[in-house]
Amino acid sequence: MNLKPTLILFFALINSSFIQKHNEVIQINVSHLLNARPITTLSYGKLVSWTKGIDGDGSGDGYLTQSAALFNGDKEAHALPDNAVFPANARHPEIILHYKNNESVNNQARYISGAGEFVIGIPRKQYLEIYLGLSSAEGPSSLQFDLIYTDGQETKNYLLPDYYNNISDKYPDLSYVATDLAKWGKKDKMTEKDHHNIHLLKLSTDPSRKLTAIKVKKAKGGYLIFWSATGVIKG
Repeated sequence: MNLKPTLILFFALINSSFIQKHNEVIQINVSHLLNARPITTLSYGKLVSWTKGIDGDGSGDGYLTQSAALFNGDKEAHALPDNAVFPANARHPEIILHYKNNESVNNQARYISGAGEFVIGIPRKQYLEIYLGLSSAEGPSSLQFDLIYTDGQETKNYLLPDYYNNISDKYPDLSYVATDLAKWGKKDKMTEKDHHNIHLLKLSTDPSRKLTAIKVKKAKGGYLIFWSATGVIKG
């Protein structure tokens, strides 16, 4: 059966894209919050190794980009794509992480070891959802989110599973930024070949109110990495 190109495009959009219904997606600027480089990149023919990792309270194991893994000699590695733009799908809008090859100085994520908190400043608009890229190692992380609106605040609590856990019906608000990743230890030696995830948590917000910030509070257990924040603005 021959389908016209426009019809093929229509089916592709229905099957694979996050349906926006004219809502706007924005990548929230969190660069001032980032304090760690958990990803080894390839910069002008040299590996720039991770410095604060994804588990062991940051002392053990990080991720590699695909180019870094190939340069390292890791064939068929489950590495992060070189392009840090993760396309929209049926579960989430486009997500952009904060790493890239050919740079060696910028932080890529924020870590919290033990109890701690930070505040994500949000452009003052009406949102349908906020998507947070997160991963927890050394077990789950108990998180509290204070959604701060212009006229008050709302609190949500969530137990983020360990990054080795795959999502299921038990986690209806969870999806993946990236999944089935390998990890690398000191001197960029692979320690595990697959099964690790960067999770994506959807926080539903009140679209009748203007959101200005989200305070993230973490309890003592678990080691948290915060990767990104993305908002869907009410159309």
